[in-house]
Amino acid sequence: MVISKTPFRMSFFGGGTDFPQYFENYGGSVLSATFDKYCFVTVRDFPPFFEHKNQLTYSKIERFDTPDELSHPLVREALKYLHESGIQISYDADLPARTGIGSSSSFAVGLLNSIYTLRGKYCDTKKLAQEAIYLERVLCREDGGIQDQIAAAYGGFNRIDFDKNGFNVRHIEADTERINQLNENLMLFFSGRSRYSGESAKEQTQKLHANTETLHKMKVLADEGERILSGNTPLSEFGELLDYSWQMKTTLADNITTDEINCFYKTARKNGAAGGKLLGAGGGGFMLLYVDKMYQNKVRNALEKYMYVPFRFENEGSKIIYSKK
Repeated sequence: MVISKTPFRMSFFGGGTDFPQYFENYGGSVLSATFDKYCFVTVRDFPPFFEHKNQLTYSKIERFDTPDELSHPLVREALKYLHESGIQISYDADLPARTGIGSSSSFAVGLLNSIYTLRGKYCDTKKLAQEAIYLERVLCREDGGIQDQIAAAYGGFNRIDFDKNGFNVRHIEADTERINQLNENLMLFFSGRSRYSGESAKEQTQKLHANTETLHKMKVLADEGERILSGNTPLSEFGELLDYSWQMKTTLADNITTDEINCFYKTARKNGAAGGKLLGAGGGGFMLLYVDKMYQNKVRNALEKYMYVPFRFENEGSKIIYSKK
């Protein structure tokens, strides 16, 4: 039996520039971090005493003989890609799926990591990210960028650069105390609404030509965010930059925001938030806010109908926490 633990991520700046249709022509950059909420993937050899050869347990249970019988596309394509059979897979997570935290990509990374370990094969971090990207974007044919798989595999607070030759991950060189202060000033709220990110990602892809100039500006924000973190300017500038980025992001597709999200954000800003953004492709999920500590109680009270989720940054990425034959 093998159990993997893979973090979820929050992206701050540059989202959208990690779409291949953009970065293969212009290059892309994002600033993101993983945090201490995880998905857990358990795999083991399935006992040969049952009528079916394999079993998958997530929000439902699927029992099957061949991968083609599966309704879960990611697991179906992963098992076909790895030529796997006679396996039992279970998925658990700290946060719900389809909420903007890169959960499907964390699952892809954790699943690959677990199966490779079960079979006694080594897969380094870069290969793990590359294969998760291939699994989701090519085999499953899902629209979207490639930052989530990379963040989940590597972990940490990173700048990720993309071009036609691939990607490069660089850990942000910032004082630990400053990163901790940023963490203290960030608040995460759950909107209570889940959504399928592929719909928003598809629209963003279709509007790429019209959005090119906006994406150029959003890419530069990764530089600005890194400059703020690595310098000694007031951290409130990071929050103001989040606000600027969010205003641009809402123009990329019609379904990124909703009336409820706009009301949520307006209320947060009115009560002291310097800025914020919806995590992920849009439409629902988690809202991240930058709020100075003196205003945090006021913001929480104003947004009391939404669930507040405390978190801490983490630096480990996907790892195996249990392995025994």
